[in-house]
Amino acid sequence: MEIKETLTIEANENDKGKRIDKFLNELIEDATRTYIQKIIDNGLVEIQGKKITKSGNKLKGTETIIVNIPEDEVLDLIPEDIPLNIIYQDDDIVVINKTPNMVVHPAHGNYTGTLVNALLYHIKDLSTINGVIRPGIVHRLDKDTSGIIVVAKNDEAHGKLSEMFKEKTLEKTYVCIAKGIFKEKSGRIETLIGRDPRDRKKMSVVEENGKIAISNYEVLDESKNHSLVKVRIETGRTHQIRVHMKYLNHPIMGDSTYGSGNDGADRQMLHSYSLKFTHPTKNIEMIVIAPLLDDFKKVAKSVGLDISKIENNN
Repeated sequence: MEIKETLTIEANENDKGKRIDKFLNELIEDATRTYIQKIIDNGLVEIQGKKITKSGNKLKGTETIIVNIPEDEVLDLIPEDIPLNIIYQDDDIVVINKTPNMVVHPAHGNYTGTLVNALLYHIKDLSTINGVIRPGIVHRLDKDTSGIIVVAKNDEAHGKLSEMFKEKTLEKTYVCIAKGIFKEKSGRIETLIGRDPRDRKKMSVVEENGKIAISNYEVLDESKNHSLVKVRIETGRTHQIRVHMKYLNHPIMGDSTYGSGNDGADRQMLHSYSLKFTHPTKNIEMIVIAPLLDDFKKVAKSVGLDISKIENNN
């Protein structure tokens, strides 16, 4: 069995008594409990250098755990008739307004209900560069972040789009509802982002062993306790905007990982709103906009924010 990635995880006193499968399920993003139990059964998890094969092993809270993530299984993904909100489509690309609660591509035992399953049903041709698990997928959004996803329908378009993301020649703009009132109504955040040393499932601003992350923000509207914020990112680190908003002490509403959650929103109020890029084959400048989804509009209204300020700001 080929290994795709090896994770080193430190358990601490807060983890004492937890089952190893439950502990890893909390830490490995998008992984199902069944998937975790399978890799334990296959001897791919070590505690203190010793392979374990029992999912019910309890942690002492002082262990170093090694998790070997195997290469994704090559299997026939099932096309699923899941509704897609297609903003734009031609022979080379398709642009989707992704709904929340949707994983972009299969991984870690999640082989159904993903954006890829929907794409296989609705789109005849998809690029093959990323193989059978991620056909057409050039970039991703977090499961509960909504908005723009660009999908490549052939390998030429995929290659050129990937280069644009790598070279940061696209302009990606998000909108979010953040808690509190910003003292500085606009600014540039430039930090390192890496794994939170105290909680591996989170990312955080770190002093070392991180990657440079740059976000530019502007407050578009504010109410008594909330702000409507536009964020243009120059880099695309994991959870970047969510981490940067927390860093400013203005976590995104509904973000149970980087905020308090249970605050009137069922998911993080973060939406990939617009993308400016050069068409990969036509060589023309394109700006695509993903209209806000109903849940975002409803939450914005409930806290007294005017979403028309977004459209007026373009």
